[in-house]
Amino acid sequence: MSATVRIAATGDIHCSEPLREHITEAFATVAEQADLVLIAGDLTTHGEPEEAAVLADACRDLPIPVFAVLGNHDYHANRCEELKHVLAGGGITVLDRSYAIAEVNGREIGIAGAKGFVGGFPGAELPDFGEPLLRQVYRETSDEVAGLESALEAISGCHRQLVLLHYAPIPETLAGEPETIWAFLGSSRLAAPIGAHRPDLVLHGHAHRGTFAGALGPVPIRNVAVHVTGKDFELFEL
Repeated sequence: MSATVRIAATGDIHCSEPLREHITEAFATVAEQADLVLIAGDLTTHGEPEEAAVLADACRDLPIPVFAVLGNHDYHANRCEELKHVLAGGGITVLDRSYAIAEVNGREIGIAGAKGFVGGFPGAELPDFGEPLLRQVYRETSDEVAGLESALEAISGCHRQLVLLHYAPIPETLAGEPETIWAFLGSSRLAAPIGAHRPDLVLHGHAHRGTFAGALGPVPIRNVAVHVTGKDFELFEL
């Protein structure tokens, strides 16, 4: 029995009607290369259900599972629940501080997914202090961290454990972006549950001018935004 799982990962694909042909072509052959697909947020351009339908239509007939998290663009129109409904119609499972378990080659592959949020990194981190609006931002990140922790705990017994985020948990994969905006691209607080559970692979997007490869101790962390990888999908084998 093979223990290998082939993962096709992408992020920040910003679907819209003008991109329909490209998205359809990109997903048409992905099942020939992978056992599952992971999409690290920013599925749409402005968070409109019609944009999500472009992705749903491209994935509807795929014979492999597709998992995704939402990104900041997907929240822009404040229609997230409608987006999730449209995506589910295309067979796409949206993870929102939650987890899923896929069976590949007789093995359980656990995926813990959360959007993540802002907050910065050591030396320039948002504190839980001051105006209520700033403290609300801090609490939002706290909720994302707690959701990721809970999801990782739930998949701890799986043969392979994957983390899917939109925002970055480490600064290394942000290199290339202006340091002045790193606080808006991720948070070191997301790293705590990753360091505690040591999953096999962590994927994120969001930082279009960032760096592909980083790590948290022994855990590989990869920025799979298409602007970084330069391809429709980055392929991983575990």
